[in-house]
Amino acid sequence: MLVWYDACTGKQVRYGVAIARRLRELGHKVILTTRKHPDTLPLANLLGEEFIVVGRYKPESLRTRLKESLKRQLLFLKLFEEETPDVAVSHRSVELCRTAFGLGIPIIATHDTVHAEAVNRLTMPLIDFLVVSKAIPRSHLKEYKVRKQVIQFDGVDEVAWIKNFTPQTKYDFEKPLIVVRQFETKAAYAEEKTDLSETIARKLTRLGTVVFLPRYERKTRKGLIVPKAFVDSASLVAQADLFVGAGGTITREAALQGTPAIVMKLIKKQYTNDYMAKKGFPIFKVRPEQTVKLAEKLIGKKWDVKELLAKLENPVEVIKNVIEEKIYGN
Repeated sequence: MLVWYDACTGKQVRYGVAIARRLRELGHKVILTTRKHPDTLPLANLLGEEFIVVGRYKPESLRTRLKESLKRQLLFLKLFEEETPDVAVSHRSVELCRTAFGLGIPIIATHDTVHAEAVNRLTMPLIDFLVVSKAIPRSHLKEYKVRKQVIQFDGVDEVAWIKNFTPQTKYDFEKPLIVVRQFETKAAYAEEKTDLSETIARKLTRLGTVVFLPRYERKTRKGLIVPKAFVDSASLVAQADLFVGAGGTITREAALQGTPAIVMKLIKKQYTNDYMAKKGFPIFKVRPEQTVKLAEKLIGKKWDVKELLAKLENPVEVIKNVIEEKIYGN
């Protein structure tokens, strides 16, 4: 079976690689595609995986986003002129969903960003099988009906690559080490949101060394360490003493490895983070102005989460079962 996975972000590159390696073990062929993005190609190189680059991420305006999305769809159509995939998988890639639906390819998707309304509206009605964490409430899933079935698993997406993860890169920053991730200011869901991450990062410097991970540009910031090259976030937070962000992927990469993660309350409906916190993983939500005070209490602590992690279900196995039993089995 020929499986196509499209990765639009760094997280999705990790997800796609985890899925591809599992499916290859079972004899399936996998085509991996991505777009030019600050995180995608460097991470693909780090993981030693070959991705076909199709289009780019250009979030300057609604017009540039739409233009690049349409270009990608046409390029995908050309890519699959001679051989059409048997199944398409993604983390709700708009271009994959539209192209696969148009070509009659069954679509499997994962989903954890309930606040991404634009992406949800463009993809959900086209998806055949939605593989989603039990953290996501059914009330939300009913808002965007998929074509066939919603399959929930007892875990989070990041388990796919953290379950058996060993840090690949050793970072030699002075301890205690605090990692701060900039808020995703250019996402559609972030409009009218104030980015306080750099301000908070500066305040945290009195507690230790602060590595600031910007989204799009790596200019020097006084008092902060801003890596000039790509950073393996999963390896970095494994070695950190504290992580601070707005609740995205790196938050869960940190907590799943026992590093305390502070989530600044900038986005509502953080179901996956709440779910992990209830299970005992070190995720703590506070208002931005409370971040430093909480950091003082958490810095230097580590959680032993091995048993908690072992109990979580791996979504890669769920996706594999959907392909082999619900699609290939038919």
